[in-house]
Amino acid sequence: MINLLPPREKIRIKKEENYRLIFIWGIFVLFFLISLSLILFAVKTYIAGQVMCQSILVHLEQQKSQTMEAQNLETEISLINHNLSKLVSFYKYQPKTTELLEEITSVLPEEMYLSSLSLKPSQNGENKFQVSLTGYSPTREILLDFKNELEEEDDFQGIYFPPSNWVKPLEINFSATFEIVI
Repeated sequence: MINLLPPREKIRIKKEENYRLIFIWGIFVLFFLISLSLILFAVKTYIAGQVMCQSILVHLEQQKSQTMEAQNLETEISLINHNLSKLVSFYKYQPKTTELLEEITSVLPEEMYLSSLSLKPSQNGENKFQVSLTGYSPTREILLDFKNELEEEDDFQGIYFPPSNWVKPLEINFSATFEIVI
């Protein structure tokens, strides 16, 4: 095809063609950039949503583990409290043997000695103990003094010396039973 247009027109048409071409390419580049920015925005939104979801899951797991730790700690504390209450009740109802022995030895004459002593707690939960003892007394008078001392004290009740204790006048191996209240 032959172009009969003047050279000025040819240049103007060529410029117009270049402008159209630049305009079309500009629209394509602009469309590409807008599409790319929308795609990147969608990816960013998706990733932000996933990160938020994972952070919520991590937070829930932390709360769950803290709750489990708290429950384990609470269970351990209740077990310790239970053991402590058992210890308190154990020590509360333990006989105060030192007090019992002090009371018995306070009325025991110096010439006498004990060969055995047995303490049995009362069955009804009171602070009473059944005491059985055996020992040696050099004379019947000292043994009688011991019996009288026991009877004078308010803490000693139900005092019993078997009749066989009173047969021998000297070197008596005696036994006695009574209750003591502390």
